[in-house]
Amino acid sequence: MEGNKDEAARCIDLAEIYIKEKNREKAEKFLHKAEKLFPTQKAKDLLFKINLMAPKSSPEPMEPRKRNVPQKPQQEERKAPEYSVEQKEIVDKVKKCKDYYEILGISKDATDSEIKKAYKKLALQMHPDKNKYPGAAEAFKAVGNAVAVLTDPEKRKQYDLYGADDERVSSRGGHHHHAYTRGFESDATAEELFNMFFGSGLSGSNVYVRRGGRWQRQTTGGGGHHQPEHRGHREQQNGYTAFIQILPILLAILLSMASSLFISDPAYSLQSSSKYPIMRKTQNLNVPYYVKENFHMEYQGSVKRLEMSVEEDYVATLKHACYREKSYKESMIWKARNFGDQELYHNAQNIKMPSCEQLQNLRGR
Repeated sequence: MEGNKDEAARCIDLAEIYIKEKNREKAEKFLHKAEKLFPTQKAKDLLFKINLMAPKSSPEPMEPRKRNVPQKPQQEERKAPEYSVEQKEIVDKVKKCKDYYEILGISKDATDSEIKKAYKKLALQMHPDKNKYPGAAEAFKAVGNAVAVLTDPEKRKQYDLYGADDERVSSRGGHHHHAYTRGFESDATAEELFNMFFGSGLSGSNVYVRRGGRWQRQTTGGGGHHQPEHRGHREQQNGYTAFIQILPILLAILLSMASSLFISDPAYSLQSSSKYPIMRKTQNLNVPYYVKENFHMEYQGSVKRLEMSVEEDYVATLKHACYREKSYKESMIWKARNFGDQELYHNAQNIKMPSCEQLQNLRGR
């Protein structure tokens, strides 16, 4: 169910993008999908908002062309830019950034969840399939490198020590050039990272591959006018395209296997156990958590950042429990009303919701 919730949230994000682009059909498609996966009030509100949108009007008939009006300026006038002002601004902003933290718009104490959230927002706006502004592909790559480096504890530690040395100033005109990738480049391509977060469905039939240091779009399938002369050559192209499409899946499987072999135990647990017997409390919300006996000797990271993650996990757990408590109480109230049972209705009204109360107390702090 939790996986469906994340997928539903992703569909809502995509629907909001299509709403901004006035694409009613695709927005409705993703919102209906989100409702099937995990019903939310936000999806219902957006569907209501779409229903208020005016349908696209048919183009007005063109007036007869005058003989003295030149034809060439009219053709040039029809060619509108393939990108919006917002897309241009966000790419230009990334180009001016000095480090990965500034690219993602986060602080140096940001947790993994904050980093991933910032990446998802930027990546959707700068994916080369959506953003046609020149330089969007390089900005998209920079954002991918940022999330790959900052979510890797060892790379992030090295980047915090030496990352600022990557900034260079050109002697011609004084323009800044930032070598984002030198020494701190992701092991996976920007497109592979994107597919790990969102899946491969957003890009449609376009697959971006890097050749000679540049991003190139490779179109799979479709009805192009050019047909290969030899059947063997066509089959070879299809095989290569299929390999490119399944490469992110294979990479994700390999990373999962590697993580199970080399990644150590978590630094903390919200539940006491024989492995995590020592109780600690966070300084901000006073949330209890448990660590190993040798925590002080082995853990070398930021305790402040660790406790922020503890509080995020604790609040998320309370939210899920509160949601279940509310759902149960509402179902019992509905049942009592349906049967007209006053005693059952009274009991349903008095059902306790301890997780919701704890969550409310945390918010009060």
